[in-house]
Amino acid sequence: MGLPESEVMGLARYWESLPRLAPDAKAVLVVSAHWETKVPTMMTAPAPPMLYDYYGFPPASYEITWPAPGAPELAPRVKELLATAGFEAAEDRERGYDHGTFIPLKRAYPEPTLPTLQLSMLKDLDPARHLALGRALEPLRDEGVFIVGSGLSYHNMRGFQRASSRPASVAFDDWLKAAVTAEPGERSRRLTAWLDAPHAREVHPREEHLLPLMVAAGAAGDDPGSIGYNDEIMGVRVSGVHFGAA
Repeated sequence: MGLPESEVMGLARYWESLPRLAPDAKAVLVVSAHWETKVPTMMTAPAPPMLYDYYGFPPASYEITWPAPGAPELAPRVKELLATAGFEAAEDRERGYDHGTFIPLKRAYPEPTLPTLQLSMLKDLDPARHLALGRALEPLRDEGVFIVGSGLSYHNMRGFQRASSRPASVAFDDWLKAAVTAEPGERSRRLTAWLDAPHAREVHPREEHLLPLMVAAGAAGDDPGSIGYNDEIMGVRVSGVHFGAA
């Protein structure tokens, strides 16, 4: 399933713009849609390997490298913040960067020098718990950590490249824009109740690609949300959301 070149370049340019959101970042903490565990788990290898967690792609797809250093020194601080919020946390020194991390961040940071800590989502897929997880991490933003939620605002593999999918994607995207740009309390309420959004289950048959946004929204605190990217990919409307930055 290939993307037209115009869509590829539009998305790539967006990823390339991400460092401007946190120009003084000392580290990146990324929550990818492609890692779920019972408790929040940090990837703590000093030099994480690559995890090619996909199949059926051209051979070059399995030769991608992004040798960014890990950030094991950040793990104790994350664990401390999570414990204060009532979350047990774990570490995984074997896991590598999955494609939810290395695909966008390879474009954002082609010189892979910024220490990067990947944090798992929770298997329960509870939106309120993921918002709470983000709220626990909010202090990191003032400590030089750029928090990135990597997912996709539309994720129905059967819906891509079907003309009948576009109206549902637009309706959900309009709801998402209104939700993330609402004042913080209302934002959390709407995101928690995301299943009330129009065409929610049609757009997200399973919500793992939406939940990284919940973590980022929780970490935003009282900062406003804005739409940093809005385009059509494979016939559906998608958005990228920023918090605290234009």
